[in-house]
Amino acid sequence: MKKGIHPHYRPVVFKDFSCDFAVLSKSTIKATETIVWEDGNTYPLVRLEISSGSHPFFTGKQKLLDTAGRVEKFMRKYSKPGN
Repeated sequence: MKKGIHPHYRPVVFKDFSCDFAVLSKSTIKATETIVWEDGNTYPLVRLEISSGSHPFFTGKQKLLDTAGRVEKFMRKYSKPGN
């Protein structure tokens, strides 16, 4: 690899503060905050708005839409009389 052209690849903590879920990974993202991790080391911190710890798909709280009922309601409302 050429020297000086690649971003710094380092360990970073990604934390979702809505559910207190955090993961230590490696990234090149720039971070202004730091956090002390479970191992006692200080790592850059990236705040997340949503993660697998709070996303409805992964938590099992996802709502399923009744599309068949919506189609029938539309057809009743906008169908011409006699069809």
